[in-house]
Amino acid sequence: MSEPSTTPGEGFHPHLHETPGRTAGPLRTRLHHIRADALDGDTAQTGGMRRFSAVSGKTVGSEKLWMGQTHVAPATASSDHHHGESETAIHVVSGHPEFVFVDDSGDEPEEVRLRTSPGDYIFVPPFVPHREENPDPTEEAVVVIARSTQEAIVVNLPRLYALDRLPEA
Repeated sequence: MSEPSTTPGEGFHPHLHETPGRTAGPLRTRLHHIRADALDGDTAQTGGMRRFSAVSGKTVGSEKLWMGQTHVAPATASSDHHHGESETAIHVVSGHPEFVFVDDSGDEPEEVRLRTSPGDYIFVPPFVPHREENPDPTEEAVVVIARSTQEAIVVNLPRLYALDRLPEA
């Protein structure tokens, strides 16, 4: 099937500059090309890893999305952390990073370790404490991160399971 041609001024976004409630500033009216060597390291960080922002409110004017890279050095583990209200999607580019969290859906909390390879994806729900580890003694692990918030939210924690379990009565 063939889609009919559109008439100029109709279609995908005929009134881009007239959308109610939206300010069409210079960052919101064009595509942005973020080169690999232009990533911004001035973003929220966690010990043991280094985050670089590509798409954010600061870099391109995004309102609902953050995207960037994370590098975990060889033989390194990040600090325990979560990403607040943000949903986080992770795509493994290189290395074999491991993602560690506590599954408390059973009778006893259990530490779970997800071992990944290039091409794999991980989804981190909001507020779930976790850490990244790179057990490889020589190869850096690199992942691409996408978040549902406009900036990177990182809440560093003193331990993986941040909430104390109350003893049952």
